[in-house]
This record gives sequence, structure tokens and C-alpha cells, in this order.
Amino acid sequence: MRSVSVFGATGSIGESTFDLLMRDGGPEAYRCVALTGGQNVVRLAEMAQALRAEVAVTADEARLPALREALAGTGIECAAGTTAIAEAADRPADWVMSAIVGAAGLTPGFRALRHGGKLALANKETLVTAGQLLMAEAARCEATILPVDSEHSAIFQALVGEDMAAVERIILTASGGALRDWPLDRLASATMAEALAHPNWSMGARITIDSASMFNKALEVIETREFFEIEPDKIEVIIHPESIIHSMVGFRDGAVMAHLGAPDMRHPIGYALNWPQRQSLPVARLDLAALGALTFRAPDLNRFPALRLAREVMALRGLSGAVFNAAKEVALDHFIAGSLGFMQMAAVVEATLSRLAGEIALTSAASTLDDVLAADHLARIRAAEAAATLRK
Repeated sequence: MRSVSVFGATGSIGESTFDLLMRDGGPEAYRCVALTGGQNVVRLAEMAQALRAEVAVTADEARLPALREALAGTGIECAAGTTAIAEAADRPADWVMSAIVGAAGLTPGFRALRHGGKLALANKETLVTAGQLLMAEAARCEATILPVDSEHSAIFQALVGEDMAAVERIILTASGGALRDWPLDRLASATMAEALAHPNWSMGARITIDSASMFNKALEVIETREFFEIEPDKIEVIIHPESIIHSMVGFRDGAVMAHLGAPDMRHPIGYALNWPQRQSLPVARLDLAALGALTFRAPDLNRFPALRLAREVMALRGLSGAVFNAAKEVALDHFIAGSLGFMQMAAVVEATLSRLAGEIALTSAASTLDDVLAADHLARIRAAEAAATLRK
């Protein structure tokens, strides 16, 4: 019986992970060590009872009494707050899902590696902000990191049995998000509701908006550089509206390996859960004749400035990823609050990178996770200042 923990259990990735665990036998097949969630403590309690978790943790300390009430008499421990989430990651587990959105997922992800197990990484920010540190820590602890982003899982699968020296390019596909067919001059007035209307995927609000702005893809470009240790000029992005090809790998002999599948996150999660074997998964099988055609087009960098900024971050490396991500999160907060326009998010990120280039050594590699968190903190302050300036 394998032991598992799920960080970010009540989000879309966590729900899909829970679905697969329950379909595969639930508590009869897995010993659930820890489940963590945000404000939805009712759902967290339901999951914890179903999987007979040892501990359930909510990030919101004010909701701890509600969580305790929901789990009264079950014998399941309850805790709350960021420290409690980090302590939950200190509990050894064979397989850990890291699906907390944002920089909040950094510390538990790092701590989970210490046990030398498998870390299923859905938290993009961990690699973007601290990729070199993370990969070094995994090697030190003899832990395995398995990518859960559909794009990186696709690349990982296409590289099975291949020599990285033979890789000529990696091609990340992007749906283009909810606004992909809008005229460029309309994007500045896009509302949150319009950015949330993703045509292919059912995801959380923040990642769906990031998909529309392509900040999500920008993060994935940086992730690709860090996880696969490939040079930035070998990473490409192409718009693929159907979301059937999840990524491609091109080799020096001209061959291109493409990973195809229905847009269902249970595939990359299930692949990571069962790796190195493949098991039957409850995902739709492709009917290529019904699909008829797959289409592609080059991304317009005027429409998606996040992609240009990602190239700049990869050139700088060091602490620039932490600054980029923190500024993006602050800009997104302001867009959701209605105090920034859709296209102003990229302007905030660019202004923050520019200002901090004169304040800290952006190209210096982080020695510890504290270095990353310090850069993250300062970037949030500067991004808030940039957002306030744009509002004037």
C-alpha cells in the first residue's frame, strides 16, 4: 500500500487526483498521509473522510473551527495555516501531489523532496522561481520529480528512451485561451468574465485568466528550460486551438514526436501516479476521424507580451524567475479586483523586472529557498507600486 499526500486537494488538479485515487481503490489501495486545501473546508473534510487521511490542513486559519467540526469524531487530525501545511509536507509519503497554486506551493514542495519519494509537480511556480535549487535538492535527496502540467508530461513521455543530446527543439502547444480570436484592439477592455470563458479546459479562475493572457504558457516555457535543461532558443510555442496535441519534441534527424490526447488532466496526473507503468485511465479515447483536422498558428507577441518577457527571464535566469512570477501574481490580483486592465498585467511585470534589475542582482543564482522568498517579497512590493502608478 503506497502512502500519498495531496497539497491543493480542493483545486481542479486536486479534485482530479482525488477522483483517480478513489477509482483505484481509495483507502483500500492507498494510505493517505495528508490533504491540504484552501477555504472550501467542507469539501476538504469530505475528501479526508473518503481517503481516511491522517491529517487535513486548511490554509485559512479562520476556517480551522469549521474543519474541526466537519471532522469531529473521525480521528483525523486538523490544522491550519502555512506553517501547518509545511509541517504536513514533513510527514513522509511515497507519492506527493504538489498542486497548490502560486508561490505558496514552494515550501511544501521542497520539504516533500526530503523523503526521497516521488513529487508529482503541478505547481508551475516551483520550477519558475527556484528551478535550479529544486532539481539540485531532488538529486541530493534521491527523489524523483514527475511533471503534471499536460505540456511537460507530454514532453517527458516523448523523451522516454531518448537521448537529450539528440533533441533539436521542444514545441509547447497553447490553446490561446478565451480571447485568442479577439481583435488586438479589444483586448485592453476584456473583463474577468470574458477571460474566464476557456473553450477547452475546466480549470481554476487564476490559471484560466493566465491562459488568456498567455502568462500560463510563459511560465511553462521557463519550466521547460529548468526541468529539461534545454537551451531557451530550442523552446518554441505554437497556438493549437483544439488542445489535442499537448507538446512535441523534435530530434536532430528531423523526426517530431507528438503527444496526443483528450483535454483531461487525469491523463498526466494518472501517468505520474502510475509511473513508470501505464494503467487504464478514465479518459476519452481520441476519434481522429471525428476530429477531422488539427490547426496551428504562430503566437502574436503584441497580443501575448508575456511570451517575450519569458524569453528575457530565461536569458537572465538567477532570481528573475521569482520576480517574474511574483509580479505576475500581483498583477493578476489587481485584474481580478478590477483595478488593472487585461493588457496592463504585462506592463506591471515588465516594470517590476526593470526596476528590480537596479536593486538586486537578478542574474545571481539563489543559494537557498530564503533567497527566492526574499526576491518574491520585494517583487510583490514593487509590483503593487507599479500597479498603483498605472491606475493613476
